[in-house]
Amino acid sequence: MANTKLSEALRLLGIDHEAGRVYLVLLELAPAPLSAIGTAAGLDGAQLAAAYGELVAAGLASAAVDGQDVVAPLPPAAGLEILGRHRAAELDESRITVGGAFESFRRQRLAAYNDNLVEVVTGDAIGPRMRQAWASAREQIRQFDSPPYFPISGATDDALATLARGVRQRVVYSQESMEHPGNLEAVIEPCIEAGEQARVLPSVPVKLVIIDDAYALVSLSIKEADVHNTMLIVQPCGLFSALVALFEQSWQTALPIHGRTAPRPGGLLPADRRLLRLLAGGVRDDVIAREIGVSRRTLFRRVEVLMARLGATTRFQMALQAQRCGWL
Repeated sequence: MANTKLSEALRLLGIDHEAGRVYLVLLELAPAPLSAIGTAAGLDGAQLAAAYGELVAAGLASAAVDGQDVVAPLPPAAGLEILGRHRAAELDESRITVGGAFESFRRQRLAAYNDNLVEVVTGDAIGPRMRQAWASAREQIRQFDSPPYFPISGATDDALATLARGVRQRVVYSQESMEHPGNLEAVIEPCIEAGEQARVLPSVPVKLVIIDDAYALVSLSIKEADVHNTMLIVQPCGLFSALVALFEQSWQTALPIHGRTAPRPGGLLPADRRLLRLLAGGVRDDVIAREIGVSRRTLFRRVEVLMARLGATTRFQMALQAQRCGWL
């Protein structure tokens, strides 16, 4: 058993099977003539010379008497240290080689599917592809909207033009979308007024645009760095179906957002309707105050009045009651 463990240990250090056999015999018989060692190990000639030479190179064996054919094992500490370093270097090289081979395989497989299923778009090419997507829509656009945003000149005009062509647009906005400076007034509300169906969630799972049932645009944005510089274009496949299902499920649970001019019962003022919409979207008080142009103190008073009108004791109850009354 001990010899088996030692042979395995030598193998792991890079000593081949025949050199390992010679080393085991050296431990039992040395100092002894090399020929006797070879006979006991079942080796001779070139095989014996190669095996013994490997041990000498590894610092595990040497001549016991200068000028004579008598050999013996050497203290292993230094030799094992060298073997360990060599082995670690070989493993690192193997890791790099195997990793490189897999990356090559992955790129080839992606390239093979790229034309049919997934296309990667980066950098300045993103803007034109997004504008092209809006222009290509014929029936409907489904979208998850959240920062970071890719700077596209005329993006809101493109969305409004698409609505004007009769394309149905359903958008689930994140709370961050509602809070993003200027986004509510300059982008969200104009699109809602033009006919966009909008809803809001505290967060959306991914930045996504689905064009008809034709393809989807998926952002690989880096939220922490506020960067949107890579996008996937996904053609109909299992992934596309999963993205559609994800949108539809989120749409069912999101809270509707209505425009400023949409008719609502109960004589609710447009300013209060907007306030309720922002509160329901989870927007922070300081952002709401900035958006509707009042102080935080005035905001709190208006919230208290709305809560009293709706018979609510908490903001959550107020949002539920407002939804039931058709105010949202």
